[in-house]
Amino acid sequence: MQRQFILALMFYAAFATGFSPAAQAQISGDAVIIGVLNDRSSVFADVTGEGSAIAARLAVEDYGGKVLGKRIEVVSADHQNKPDIVGSVAGRWMDVDGVDAILDGGSSAAGLLIQKMAQDRGKIAILSGPATSDLTGKACSPTGFHWTYDTYALGSGTARALIAQGANTWFFVTSDYAFGHALERDATRFITESGGKVVGGVRHPLNNPDFSSFLLQAQSSKAKIIGLANSGDDALNAVKQAAEFGIVQSGQRLGGLLLLINQIHGLGLKAAQGVIVSEAFYWDQSEQTRAFTARFEALARKKPNMLQAGVYSATMHFLKAVEKSGTDDGVKVADAMRALPVNDFMSKDVVVRADGRVMRNMYLFEVKSPAESKAPWDYYKQIGVIPGDKAFRPAAESECPLLKKS
Repeated sequence: MQRQFILALMFYAAFATGFSPAAQAQISGDAVIIGVLNDRSSVFADVTGEGSAIAARLAVEDYGGKVLGKRIEVVSADHQNKPDIVGSVAGRWMDVDGVDAILDGGSSAAGLLIQKMAQDRGKIAILSGPATSDLTGKACSPTGFHWTYDTYALGSGTARALIAQGANTWFFVTSDYAFGHALERDATRFITESGGKVVGGVRHPLNNPDFSSFLLQAQSSKAKIIGLANSGDDALNAVKQAAEFGIVQSGQRLGGLLLLINQIHGLGLKAAQGVIVSEAFYWDQSEQTRAFTARFEALARKKPNMLQAGVYSATMHFLKAVEKSGTDDGVKVADAMRALPVNDFMSKDVVVRADGRVMRNMYLFEVKSPAESKAPWDYYKQIGVIPGDKAFRPAAESECPLLKKS
């Protein structure tokens, strides 16, 4: 009788203080598992790849390795930009291996598939590498988040900046898949709204080694700007081959709508100087960004780009949301992610909108000349800041039903 009384008293005390069994942390399995799924062997391997997995592991280390008393595990895989592999790995991770969130995504096509699969399973998808603004538009998801940048922001920043400099005629060299189409579409909008004109364009296959025919068409168009609506090794090859054709020397300029610092490093400042880029992060912006970069570089042997920095940021915010919600249930974690402001070395009180769009600032940089650069990877000078509410698609223009609900 005395034992029953003590147990009843303990239960009442727990209930009264809010720590009933139902209020305890609920984590499926023995760990919170984060999966980093991206391209590790093809066109985007250098800009996402192992660097994104390193960034996620650094975030887990900084979080303390545990959340709600459970260990945090990071797994990673290469989807090779092949839809069947994306689907196979993502499905196995979520259905069999207990992965709670899939991060990065690598390419836009992969990101769209990952986000839809995660939504169907009530799991979290946080995309840093993919660019298409459709992720928070017509393809938005209640458990999906677009973390670092998108094609709308790239078009808004780079295209407007170049139009302001008088570069009012454009010819597009576009990667023929979801990302390239979205980037050309969004950039075209800002070109025309700013008084410019698109005089033509061509589309090339992903991972294309030879841009000669495309560049010759761009050259013959006499457009002031050849807009490169591509990324990764495709952007690098296009810029290198444009230099071989003497395109810039003949008076045309290249508009690298998604040229990351990795490509600038590969090109060298002699070829890349003067190019304007839009980025959400640069390693040399502050003491905090430099501190993260030192740790990342010790493992990756190169500086981080905005996509990899975004994976760190996404990992930290996801873990904070798990802690806040007391569970790894995807729907509840997603609600917590939207309720919490994003704070880390690249984010200060950043809002997560109902459509999953992280409303961070974007920065305009001009690539330095060789004479201006004082050290390796000292490539950018900041020439502008675009506030998040100006950089990304306004809620009123969105096709996402989640914004209409909010």
